[in-house]
Formats: sequence, structure tokens, C-alpha cells
Amino acid sequence: MTTPEWMERTALLMGEEKMERIRRAHVLVVGAGGVGAYAAEMLVRAGVGRLTLWDADRVQPSNINRQLCALHSTVNENKVDILARRFKDINPELELETQAAFLEEAKAGPLLDARHYDFVVDAIDTIAPKCALLIEAMKRRVRIVSSMGAGAKTDITQVRFADLWDTYHCGLSKAVRTRLKRAGMHRHPLPVVFCTQQADPKAIIRVEGERNKKTTTGTVSYMPAVFGCYLAQYVIDRL
Repeated sequence: MTTPEWMERTALLMGEEKMERIRRAHVLVVGAGGVGAYAAEMLVRAGVGRLTLWDADRVQPSNINRQLCALHSTVNENKVDILARRFKDINPELELETQAAFLEEAKAGPLLDARHYDFVVDAIDTIAPKCALLIEAMKRRVRIVSSMGAGAKTDITQVRFADLWDTYHCGLSKAVRTRLKRAGMHRHPLPVVFCTQQADPKAIIRVEGERNKKTTTGTVSYMPAVFGCYLAQYVIDRL
């Protein structure tokens, strides 16, 4: 297959054989917020040929400080619809499937059974569906990489790849470990992106009335984007 002009720089770095493997890959990204949208876009720009994107949320004004799809002109639009237009504009040949739906715990298994995915990116920020997806992927031996917490942190030099069981200074990692232990997945290897910086406790406040969410966390523009780029690198390296 002839490399399109827009992908020539990537092909120069990767080589044609790797580019073909990337082009043939199907990646599932669940969560299209601050982390997931950047991960998905980096995969599309790298040449991934097939992408499935799940997220139920619409853009809110509070998203504008950090989320790729969030502009004053896109408030109240479905995030996956905005990203679908953007991604097809990057790669018109992209095979793209989107679901503007919340990933219920019971749907995680059927989602993974519905298609063959070469990789799954977990960028979910609520515990129950996040852990359901992780558990079902591990049961099926589906390759998955997961984002831990980027909120209440500011130092990108402390972002790391690690096994979930080796992470520290991360409240989300701790909560995920607890759920996985209960599910009988103790010490099952799980690659994650996390930050070793201590979270700023003043940047975390309790909220009420939100689905599967007890707190909200302060964020800065670049941290979720860096997490997303780490996730994309992990996937591309292994495709």
C-alpha cells in the first residue's frame, strides 16, 4: 500500500512494515475526556487504521481547560461526535466506530466479545466501569493499558509506566487494586500510566449527585494530555 503524503514522516521513522501493522490494527479507546481523547488522536495520527471510541459525556464548560474536544463552540455536544469529525479529517480512510454511551459494568464483557481488538486503552475515570473493563480484558487475555489519576498533579517529569501493583502516591491506583483483589485478580500484571508526584489534597473536593463520582479534582491543561501520549506510545510500541 502506498503511504499517504500525510503519513510520510511517520513512515520515515517507523518503516513500511511497522506502518502496515499499525494500519491493520483495531484499537478500542474507552473514555474520551482529558486523557482518552489525546490517546485516541495520537493513535489516529500515527496511522492506526481502525478505532472504536466509547464515551457518554457531552462537553461541559469545566472541560475547556484540558480536553481536546472542549471549546466554547462545542459545549453540550457529544464528545465522541466532535472527535469523530476531527479524526476523519485527520485520516479520511479511518474505520471509526463511536458509542455515545456509558459503559455499564455488565456491558464490559460483551463489548470485548463483539470485536477483535488488537489493543484496549482504558481512560475511564470512574471506578466501577473502569475495573469491570480491566477485569474482563484480563480474563480474556486482551491486551490493555490503563490510565491512573492525572488530577491534583502538575509535574510531567514524574509520569511513568509501571505495573499497577508497583504504583504509589496515586489514589485511583489504590482503589483499582482493591477492586481487582476482590475479583481474584491480585497481582495479575496490568500496565498503567501514573504519576509519582504526591497529589495536592487542596485540589480535591467532595461532590454529590454525580454518577459513580464522589469527588472532583483540580487539573491543569498539560497533565491529561501527557498521560494520553504515554498511553498511545505504549500501544504503538506493541503493535
